[in-house]
Amino acid sequence: MRYKRLGRTNLNISELSLGTVELGLDYGISHNGDARRPSEIDAARLLHFALDRGINFIDTARAYGEAERIIGAALKERRHEYVLASKVLPGRNEARSQVDASLVALRTDYVDIMMIHCRADQVQPDRETFESLDRARTEGKIRFIGASVYGPEAATAAVCCGWFDCVEAGYSALDRRIENEMLPLAEAKDIGVIARSVLLKGALSERYLLLPETLEPLKACVAKLAQLAGSAAQLPELAYRYAGGRRLPHSLLVGTASPAEIDACIGYLERGPLSTDEMRAVREIHLDDDRWLNPGNWPSA
Repeated sequence: MRYKRLGRTNLNISELSLGTVELGLDYGISHNGDARRPSEIDAARLLHFALDRGINFIDTARAYGEAERIIGAALKERRHEYVLASKVLPGRNEARSQVDASLVALRTDYVDIMMIHCRADQVQPDRETFESLDRARTEGKIRFIGASVYGPEAATAAVCCGWFDCVEAGYSALDRRIENEMLPLAEAKDIGVIARSVLLKGALSERYLLLPETLEPLKACVAKLAQLAGSAAQLPELAYRYAGGRRLPHSLLVGTASPAEIDACIGYLERGPLSTDEMRAVREIHLDDDRWLNPGNWPSA
């Protein structure tokens, strides 16, 4: 496992990080109910497995159902081994109470990075929530402040405002909208960047075949990527090697309940970036509409 300095936080984090929404909620593209979250025992095993394999950055949120409580129960004895990020929903008073609730659930005295869990329609940074988190930072409850955002405009605004030490944004071989502006700005300003949705909620895998016909434009583009990859089964490798092929993002989230998937993703990144020709071929496939690139906008059928 390789590690990178997360911008001005000076935290050294693994290039692959663990997202925990699938530990606390039913999430992902389901086939016969197999996207249901694991048992608490299996979730605990997965968390320990991730740490043992060198992953030292764990990402969670108040909005991820039981995820914080499961992490706290499973890893309370290993808190010194990993960097912990969580998220609060916007709102001055709500943020303070959520920070306290997170500390209780996570069984910790502090969270390394607390992010504002921005709404999908929220482009400009939220000053009131930031100021509330800044007070929590002064009190020692959190170390750094970040923003988890949707879309390229919000990502660029979060970097440019100067408030945040870290920004989490969607980034994948298909959703490349932060490449040209946000990523170079973040690098210049020494701001950490975490990429989520590297597999676009599972669409960049064989599960894209399960997407409803209402998502045909998305399915058509994923089919082209599958052809580049060699097969639908090889889509995840293409996705992780593409997203990991630049200096930034500093870390790519893998959201999974499967130890085998963690091992596979580690293997993808160990193979290094795609070739220049492969990167160019990926970039020739265009899909810029937020209806298809933000899973929150996907119709259910």
